[in-house]
Amino acid sequence: MVAVCRWMILVLALLLDAGASTSQAAPAEASAKPALTILISLDGFRPDYLDRGNTPALSALAAGGVRGAMRPSFPALTYPNHYALVTGKRPDHNGMVNNTLEAAEIPGVSFSMSNHEAVGDERWWDQAKPIWVSAEQQGVHAGILFWPGSEAAIDGVRPSHWQVYDEKLTYDERVDTVLSWIDAKAPPLGLATLYFDRVDTQGHHYGPGSPEVKAAAAEADAAIARLVAGLKARGLLETTNIVVVADHGMAPQPLSGLVEVSTLVDPAKARFVSTGSIVGVRALPGFEAEVAAAMLKPHPHLTCWEKAKIPARYGYGTNPRVPPIVCLAERGWYFVTASALAKRWKEHPRDGGAHGYDPFDPAMRAVFVAHGPAFKSGVVLPVFDNVDVYPLLTRLIGVKGDMGDGTLKPLKAALR
Repeated sequence: MVAVCRWMILVLALLLDAGASTSQAAPAEASAKPALTILISLDGFRPDYLDRGNTPALSALAAGGVRGAMRPSFPALTYPNHYALVTGKRPDHNGMVNNTLEAAEIPGVSFSMSNHEAVGDERWWDQAKPIWVSAEQQGVHAGILFWPGSEAAIDGVRPSHWQVYDEKLTYDERVDTVLSWIDAKAPPLGLATLYFDRVDTQGHHYGPGSPEVKAAAAEADAAIARLVAGLKARGLLETTNIVVVADHGMAPQPLSGLVEVSTLVDPAKARFVSTGSIVGVRALPGFEAEVAAAMLKPHPHLTCWEKAKIPARYGYGTNPRVPPIVCLAERGWYFVTASALAKRWKEHPRDGGAHGYDPFDPAMRAVFVAHGPAFKSGVVLPVFDNVDVYPLLTRLIGVKGDMGDGTLKPLKAALR
């Protein structure tokens, strides 16, 4: 009888222990479900803009979370770096090698930000898979507002929510659009993005130190404050990870630094695939040797390379879409066509700003701020490469990403 009682006590203890283990596991399983992540791009927003005293909402997120500075990928331009951020691959590997580019597999078409048909053509984007495609393929739904690449069905997949880019959509309307996607709950979002452009626009028109840029930064900050208030009203602020990034920085660019590309080589013998701070040149048939000799000789304020000889630190030059000759301008210098120069003098006859310069130049650095349950408070990170954001995002939303050029290591100190 004593033996039977001891056996019953043992069984009861085991059952109670099993029950306790089950009850303890339930909260762990619930907490394992990824929180909502909102990725926000402030185009052209330098890290030091945070210290100008007129971005209280963004500064509060940084103080209660993480801030840092990112080194953009080469070239330090808008589309290449927006795509690097969401693919983890540098432009040489993601195929978006410039804001303007050509591809042998898409003959007769020049890709540019203003070519709306090309922007929505999957073929320009299919060398890399953005995070929202991986997310949708793995059952995590995404609402992607105005992020470059989101207008195309990449790998045959579109985000659950998306819109064609509309510059006229106000900042308030952009925030409210994303909040409405969150409210819909069908499907429930794991990832959302927002894009704000005017810091970059005003930086180009007036320069990074201008009152106009300061006002544009305050406008973007007000939009972030509206988003934070909207999340708080919905009881979602404490469970949402917010990651704020920029694609590049901005440097002063005086009118005196504008140079016509025709001074480099005869335009009748070469095609300028890209101009500006990054000049891409393709010789017309029969003029290859002559164009190479003209472009590869020393030029004031401009360094040119054959694509295979671009310095390794830039991680650029192997993609077939990279023109045969690539030139990088010295900061403050900008190489343009005669028509572009005339337009600049007519529409903006003043010193302004530009980017696309050496990504190792501190003026090209991009802001990084992160806040939410995944992040520690009060962390300031050393400078890191922007391709490192992608593995962070895949971790936050709980999906398996593609192999890329970035690593989570520089960001681990910021994570709980």
